[in-house]
Amino acid sequence: QVQLVESGGGSVQPGGSLRLSCEASEFTFGSYHMNWVRQAPGKGPEWLSAIVPGGDRTRYVDSVKGRFTVSRDNAKNTLYLQMTSLKPEDTALYYCVRGGLVDYGMDYWGKGTLVTVSS
Repeated sequence: QVQLVESGGGSVQPGGSLRLSCEASEFTFGSYHMNWVRQAPGKGPEWLSAIVPGGDRTRYVDSVKGRFTVSRDNAKNTLYLQMTSLKPEDTALYYCVRGGLVDYGMDYWGKGTLVTVSS
C-alpha cells in the first residue's frame, strides 16, 4: 500500500524558513510525478507545486513562486519543499501527494504536516 509520510512542519516567525520532507514507500517513487498541496484553516485544498520524476522540471502556484522550492532525491525516496520568506498566510497543513506516471494527476495523499507562521 502506498505510503507518504510528511515531516518538518512547525512554528516559525514571519520571514522564517522551513524544509518539509515526504518519505515515500511501497511504490516506485522515482517513476512518479509528485505534488505538494496545502490546506489552510477553514479553506479548501490549494495545490502548490509539482515535480517530474527526474526532478528537472518543476511547477508552482503564483503565490509561492520565488519563495518555495520543490526537489526530490529518488535514491532516498524523498520529496522536499524548501520554504523561505514565510508569511502568516502560509499557515496550513501541508500534504505530499503522489502524481501519475505521465502527468501530475493526484491520487495518494499523506497525512500532512502542520506549518504555523506567527509572530
